[in-house]
Amino acid sequence: MSRLGRVPPSALVLLGIGSVQVGAGLAKSVFDELAPSAIVMLRLATSAVVVTIVARSLLRGVWQRHAKQDFLIVVAFGFTLATMNFAIYESMARIPLGIAVTIEFLGPLGVAVAFSRRRLDLVWVVLAASGVLLLARDDGSGRVTVAGVAFALLAAAGWAAYILLSVATGGRFPGSSGLALASIVGTVLMLPVGISAGGTALLRPELLAIGITVGLLSSVIPYTFELQALRHMRAQLFGILMSLEPAAAALVGLVILGEVLAVYEWVAIGCVVLASVGAARTQPPRPEVPES
Repeated sequence: MSRLGRVPPSALVLLGIGSVQVGAGLAKSVFDELAPSAIVMLRLATSAVVVTIVARSLLRGVWQRHAKQDFLIVVAFGFTLATMNFAIYESMARIPLGIAVTIEFLGPLGVAVAFSRRRLDLVWVVLAASGVLLLARDDGSGRVTVAGVAFALLAAAGWAAYILLSVATGGRFPGSSGLALASIVGTVLMLPVGISAGGTALLRPELLAIGITVGLLSSVIPYTFELQALRHMRAQLFGILMSLEPAAAALVGLVILGEVLAVYEWVAIGCVVLASVGAARTQPPRPEVPES
């Protein structure tokens, strides 16, 4: 953490975004050999192990210090974590990475707008909806499927629920202990699905290594970077920078996976990014909540 403190907060956010999307690109590159749900299982398991080690001192005696309803929140958080990751990976398996992540980004955008009373935010809703409609239209190429879009929308709903449950969990459990417990729950939920879908491919060391790497790139590294950045920057600026994630996903899809998007698809992604930036800029400052 001391070395990360020397890196500008904005750079940490951008590096975190790049890490998430490179991890997604790496995951998608092996979908033909290892099922998406198996990769999700490995990603969640990697995150659970690392975060549990980090939060081990906070987890001591956790069962005695918390009420039953606190653990119900954690279970819901873990279920949401598993569902969100499962849905976006299933979407990525069916449609281009940039399109899947752009549609998924409706989740945090929707949460931001839902808690606002500004009429201007209706503009951002219309702009984002226009972008998604452009992305979801059938251009005859077969690259964008109904199932792919549906899974991306499910991931968006999961991301929205993740944000709300993250706040609820962070208010009940100190530090990253809530996230550790939720990651364990998510891993347990994904184990039967992931093992069944992965089969004997899970015994191949190179695929296991890729799954662990995806977990580090897509969960552990960005979480660490974002947590450090939020200590030194306004939440509003953080939200604006995070709005670049759909564009980053499209670029990673192009460079790593060779997914070439049409001009109108780049325009659509731009609409969602602009809507997210606009929503982040117009949000009134609120007290920061604990990260989980």
